[in-house]
Amino acid sequence: MNDRSQGKPLQYQAADAVILPPSRATGRTASIAMPARRHDVGRRLVHASIFALLVYIGGAGLTSMAQLGIARLVGATSYGVYSYSLAWSTVLASLSMLGFNISLLRFVPAYKAAGRLDLARGVITFALWWSLSAATLAGLIGAAFIVLLPSNHLHQELRTTMLLGMAAVPLITAYALGATLVRAFGGVVSALLPERVARDGLLLALLGGAAFSGSWALDAPFAMMAIVASSAVTVGLVFVTAIKLWPAGLRGTQATYTGRQWWSAVPPTMLVTGLDVFISRTGVVLLGWTGQVREAGIFALGLNVALLVGLSSVAVSTMFSPTAADLHARKDHEALQRLFSHAAVLSSGGALAIAVPLLLVTEPLLRWFGEDFAAGALIARILIMGYVCTALCGPQLNLLTMTGHEWAAATTMVAGAMANIVACAVGMELDGTTGAAVGFTLALVVWNLAMATYIRKRLNILPGLVFAALALRPGQLRARSR
Repeated sequence: MNDRSQGKPLQYQAADAVILPPSRATGRTASIAMPARRHDVGRRLVHASIFALLVYIGGAGLTSMAQLGIARLVGATSYGVYSYSLAWSTVLASLSMLGFNISLLRFVPAYKAAGRLDLARGVITFALWWSLSAATLAGLIGAAFIVLLPSNHLHQELRTTMLLGMAAVPLITAYALGATLVRAFGGVVSALLPERVARDGLLLALLGGAAFSGSWALDAPFAMMAIVASSAVTVGLVFVTAIKLWPAGLRGTQATYTGRQWWSAVPPTMLVTGLDVFISRTGVVLLGWTGQVREAGIFALGLNVALLVGLSSVAVSTMFSPTAADLHARKDHEALQRLFSHAAVLSSGGALAIAVPLLLVTEPLLRWFGEDFAAGALIARILIMGYVCTALCGPQLNLLTMTGHEWAAATTMVAGAMANIVACAVGMELDGTTGAAVGFTLALVVWNLAMATYIRKRLNILPGLVFAALALRPGQLRARSR
């Protein structure tokens, strides 16, 4: 990179990296190869999404077996205690990431595209140091709060389970950031195997061993202790994978820090990350907070079933996010629109393929765990429809965060979280757990429509499955990008 590019903002440096001077050998510019690159990006998205979805399905099978196994072994009430504690641990861990699980996917590919490996190393070091420090502090503060809370507010099983949950906060933060680094380095499937297969596989093995030996009390504290153990092993596996995939150019590069730029991205991305987790667990948190622990367990089991539908969207995003950040840095609007349209089609197709058979087997599946959990069948079906609607809109949240619209994403999520709390609370008053599921689904639909409207007006990108068909028509993208 020449000296004149050093003073330019990152996005212009990246643009300079795309349109290169004519080659001495051919006399042609590198921009001539861009159409083939766009086709290759779409093909790589399809292949990576399919492989990621297969890993997610395998991991989801292990997760579902583990969660359903916990539910069957400990019963509805203890499962409610476990779910409530895990919800708080996950929310705290997500907030402790300070949004770097999103920002790293945006900054690292952009810095690599601009040839600024020193900044890439700097943001990685910066993110790990501050996030792990925040997670440790959050766990300690949470544990202190639980210990100091009067005993009449928390019974012993809940207190012990929540203390173990606080110990899991830095571990969850660590393996999530490690997986983000692996994705940023191009290891799509490698990022998923430790988190989705090893973690839940070990959790299932611990539960099976305890049930077989009969030497452990199968209750909520044991389930949370298994989460802590499996998370610790996952941290090691994820960082070993990240070290193996660490780009050679980064090894001998001295880190450069632009803390002000990175800190400016923390508030919106932190809100996005924390609220994304909180929104999906609003019903569990509200039911547990109001003392309806048994109902929280039933709702959580229905939610775990419904989350299987969201696997297609999550799988697509593993490849979509870093690729979208790269295309945005290169100012290639046409390729970005095509990428998003392909992603919308893939997430929608995958969600429908999972949702249809799942709707048919939900009731007999949950009834196998007892009549207590059979009541969650209707809840699961309602939540499934909400996640189908989300998949039909495509990876909108990822698009906003990867194109520098973090505050827009955060604003819509704050509004969505508030609407979700109100809708779930009203639904609980009207019809208990079923009403909470209806409220959650309605809030989810409204939130996605709000993001679609913003993306259409501000990013000039056609969102959703219906618009994706229009965007993929020949000549349509070229006309819109002018």
